[in-house]
Amino acid sequence: MSKALTLIKFFRNKYIIAITAFIVLMLFLDHNDIFVQMDHQHQLKALLSSKKFYEQQIEQTKKNLADLQNNSAALEKYAREKYFLKRDNEDVFVVVPQENQKNAAAKQ
Repeated sequence: MSKALTLIKFFRNKYIIAITAFIVLMLFLDHNDIFVQMDHQHQLKALLSSKKFYEQQIEQTKKNLADLQNNSAALEKYAREKYFLKRDNEDVFVVVPQENQKNAAAKQ
């Protein structure tokens, strides 16, 4: 019974009550509670990884642009692959994989 009395006396202390109320308020009831902070951390990690991906894409695009500006063979290759351009007196055949043919036939 003495443990219960000491425990009751401990929790009746006004400083313990104030500290406990403050901790509960800050951790669970505040608009910047611990759950919001964890969500913000998760969003920050996602945005940083996204930033890293886009920076790599920008670097790759800059390299491709420099290659296209300086190398006419690369420019011709790019035009043939992306825009299906051709030279005069040249025939271009576009081969569509079978999966795409089935999907195209199903759409019609």
